[in-house]
Amino acid sequence: MIVWVNGASRAGKTTAARELIDLIPHCTLFDPEVIDGELERLLPPKRLAEVSDHQDLPIWRRLVVDTAAALLAELGGVLVVPMGLLRQEYRDEIFGGLAARRIPVCHVLLAPGETILRDRDPGGEAPADIEPYRAALDGWLAADAYPVDNGALTPHETAVRIAAAVRAGDAPLCDIVQTPEPTAETVAAGVLLFDEEGRVLLVDPTYKPGWEFPGGVVEPGEAPARAGVREVAEETGIQLTDVPRLLVVDWEPPVAPRYGGLRLLFDGGRLDSGTASRVVLPGPELRGWRFVTEAEAAGLLPPVRFERLRWALRARERGAAHYLEAGVPVDQFS
Repeated sequence: MIVWVNGASRAGKTTAARELIDLIPHCTLFDPEVIDGELERLLPPKRLAEVSDHQDLPIWRRLVVDTAAALLAELGGVLVVPMGLLRQEYRDEIFGGLAARRIPVCHVLLAPGETILRDRDPGGEAPADIEPYRAALDGWLAADAYPVDNGALTPHETAVRIAAAVRAGDAPLCDIVQTPEPTAETVAAGVLLFDEEGRVLLVDPTYKPGWEFPGGVVEPGEAPARAGVREVAEETGIQLTDVPRLLVVDWEPPVAPRYGGLRLLFDGGRLDSGTASRVVLPGPELRGWRFVTEAEAAGLLPPVRFERLRWALRARERGAAHYLEAGVPVDQFS
């Protein structure tokens, strides 16, 4: 298990974590800042200069997951991770990656008042990350983490409070779906559903960054179209009666650490207003849904996924499916 101690700069994450490892049996401290130092040595200065925060580097997020998993495999017990994680998409990527490895996460937030954070600076300045912290606290963070107001607590008292909450179950494990990481190429089927205005339905997974189409991995022996219908029912509660029409076949090339595979998009048709308003999400797997225009989808979907959508919409207009490779139509082989 991991106890992730979150919070703004100067919230006391590291000092509390050092105390906490003496209060939880078989406990080890893993501070992801050690990865920062390694990346300073491994990556070219030009690449490092492209980001203002190491968390913005995909390799940083990947190494946090891989290192935490390796430490737990080697040592067992509990891992305490003191690290501010204020962007929801990074939380999704990291916690989702840990869940895929069957590693439960207890998410704790140290939340002293902003005045306390200022008082901990000799000049009385607010932490550099105070704006993203405020935005996260007003949005997803307060609902995702167990809060501990340590403004009047010592690091030891804070650790005692965290340990007690973990033992009693007051700080519950993150309710996030455990999607096993593929070990080979996969086939995935998505289904496009439209409202009466012609907007397409997207869903927001909790276990990975970016929005998605309803759908999922095709099980062994399962027909792709029927897998899409099954996933739509599981993810939205919408029961499709007709076999959806194929719009796009997209080959996603393997790019380490991902295996890639075939990605199919089907046309699930237009929903009447009553059905469109009765979408029911399956709890921990998805946090939200919305109907969007093509232009709005461009700001929500990762680039290749948006290209897949764009060509699927063109196929729907023209009545002919498209074959893509990495989101790009292939008309002939060179």
